[in-house]
Amino acid sequence: MKQRHIFVALTGASGSMYGLRLAEQLCLKGFKVTFSASCSGTAVCREETGLDLSGDLDKALHRLYAHLEITSGITLVHPDDLFCAAASGSSAPDAMVVSPCSMGTLARVACGISGNLIERSADVMLKERRPLLLVPRETPLSDIHLENMLKLSRAGARIIPAMPGFYGRPETVLDLVDFVVGKVLDQLGVENDLYTRWGTE
Repeated sequence: MKQRHIFVALTGASGSMYGLRLAEQLCLKGFKVTFSASCSGTAVCREETGLDLSGDLDKALHRLYAHLEITSGITLVHPDDLFCAAASGSSAPDAMVVSPCSMGTLARVACGISGNLIERSADVMLKERRPLLLVPRETPLSDIHLENMLKLSRAGARIIPAMPGFYGRPETVLDLVDFVVGKVLDQLGVENDLYTRWGTE
């Protein structure tokens, strides 16, 4: 059976933990993960988590593995590497998740602008009718933000805002993160028990 391939991308919105936790969970479940962070996403990730994804890719991947406490499963790619397989419909991943997704990235994808690998890969997912999941993290939302999300939803993207639920009585920040990551995994068809589901103990 073919190993499923998921492209996980971080962009410059707050909430780097969502993408990092998602990549970790996918690796632990045996998925092949391509991982990239935009320049702004790299800066925000370093500010929020202390993880530095800049510089030499091999060294950055080593730091990523150490941060996630895993040893394999991720291919780290530069956000400007348009020779990456994910940039072409001929070898597109099975699904792509942009988590967190900045309003700038969301707007450019909505307009079909492919200024880097992340935006190009998102465009590929839409044209190939493959799952594109966007996890926007912004508040308040302007009319422009909402219109762009509606446009992308109509184009086939799934919009999963970073809005944790509280009915499971979260006790830690990780509990809040896991609620959102669990919802993303649900949309990918990946079984998980990261959050308490409504109607269960």
